[in-house]
Amino acid sequence: MSTLSAFARREWGPLYTTLRTAIVTEKWQAVPMTLGAVGLTAFFQVVQNQSWGLDPVREIGFVKADDPLWTALLRTPLSLFVPALDLPVWGALAQVLLVFAIAEISLGVWRTLVIAYVSTLAGTTYARIGISLGPGHVLGLPASDAQIVDTGPSAAVIGLALFICWRYRAWFTAALVIASMIVEVLVKNNLAGKEHLMAIAAVLAVIGISALRRRRRQRRRSPQPSRAAGRSGAPPIRS
Repeated sequence: MSTLSAFARREWGPLYTTLRTAIVTEKWQAVPMTLGAVGLTAFFQVVQNQSWGLDPVREIGFVKADDPLWTALLRTPLSLFVPALDLPVWGALAQVLLVFAIAEISLGVWRTLVIAYVSTLAGTTYARIGISLGPGHVLGLPASDAQIVDTGPSAAVIGLALFICWRYRAWFTAALVIASMIVEVLVKNNLAGKEHLMAIAAVLAVIGISALRRRRRQRRRSPQPSRAAGRSGAPPIRS
């Protein structure tokens, strides 16, 4: 039991401390963006299930691979908060509430929104590329996938979870996230599963860039060795 506790402290301890401090001191005021996102998701769910509401939601938040590119790009930010019609809405609400709240506290509002958008955009862009490659390619998709409505927060949630794991060095959890998405594609090889893998690839690229920038900043801040000093750091010996 002590081994399990030690693993939990090492894996999730720093993140837990960050979350607990914010929740205890600020309560719901710690996650205003998340509450807005949950409210927006619930709003879209109610509207799109009204007799008059599906068409307006389709025009501003539905994304398909056969849409014109600029139309898809304009709709992509709101598509995050439009629940999929064929899935229970509570799943989308739970994902947004839990993962977006953790991200908002641990990463900040703007970084959360950027990672969420990059993840979603990666999946949306991949759908177009995959269809152009065709079903015969390992990364290809059938032409019929161009008609699939691509909405919901799942790609953003996966991307945020992976970035949080990297930020707080939760390596086992990060590996579990990646492995579960690979298994998803192996079990059910569909558009959603492959988009999730593309979201992971996009966030891994962001992580690589972030790590490189951090390393460069650390090098600039580190003191430079004196040219006058010898290799040992001692002053040169004069004859």
